[in-house]
Amino acid sequence: MTEVQNDAFIPSSIRSVIQERLDRIVAENHVRILLAVESGSRAWGFPSPDSDYDVRFVYVRNRDEYLRLHAPRDVIETPLLDEIDLNGWDIRKALGLLLKSNAVIGEWMVSPIQYCTAHPVIERLNDLAGKVLNRHHLAWHYHSMGRKSAERWLTGDEPVPVKRYFYALRPALALRYLRLHAGKRLPMHVSALMEASDLSRSLLEQINTLIAAKRLTNEQTNGARYPELDALIRQELAILPESEQTRPPMLDRHRREADQLFLDLINAS
Repeated sequence: MTEVQNDAFIPSSIRSVIQERLDRIVAENHVRILLAVESGSRAWGFPSPDSDYDVRFVYVRNRDEYLRLHAPRDVIETPLLDEIDLNGWDIRKALGLLLKSNAVIGEWMVSPIQYCTAHPVIERLNDLAGKVLNRHHLAWHYHSMGRKSAERWLTGDEPVPVKRYFYALRPALALRYLRLHAGKRLPMHVSALMEASDLSRSLLEQINTLIAAKRLTNEQTNGARYPELDALIRQELAILPESEQTRPPMLDRHRREADQLFLDLINAS
């Protein structure tokens, strides 16, 4: 598995440990890793010094494993160790969730931090994602995430951990992006969301101040409140996404495309 060096915020020593653990997973589970990326705050663009490394991967087993009466688990999970949280999904699980417009697998494919060279099949998976990820479904995902993150503190004015601020702000920016850019893939990194969200200079400066503060403090350190940011979060979370009943039905050709991708992959193994 070829390691990718493409982000200055991941120390080379950490990358080496992650690579070793991925190689161990391959050897112990007899799988091939198709994609391995960062999925947490480091990929979102607002890490803290004590942020975990949230490594997520997609893998495929040998063809015969998929033909057994008792199918193996469709996830590989490892315990958190030395701030590295490393877990993965079987390609069949990833495809099934993608067809349901799952936001998580959509984010993995656009993560700015990769830990290994993506298998060529990921290009096909990403192309399929562009066809099946539905903005109404994604909007409900981010709306729910934002409300859960903000409901305990947004109505007050007491200091709040910067981490909590971002866990409400990023969904709010995602909702704004989905409203302003119908038909476009949602970026993962907060700076890309900021640039495309038509925000005032004042709001941009406040978000950048928060990012800088989070880079210098631990995850639970309280930070100052910003009324303008609070108002932005309230505004976006107050707009209910359209009913999921308006979501277009999954087309048979997309299911067939997913089936063919899976069959091509396992038959080549």
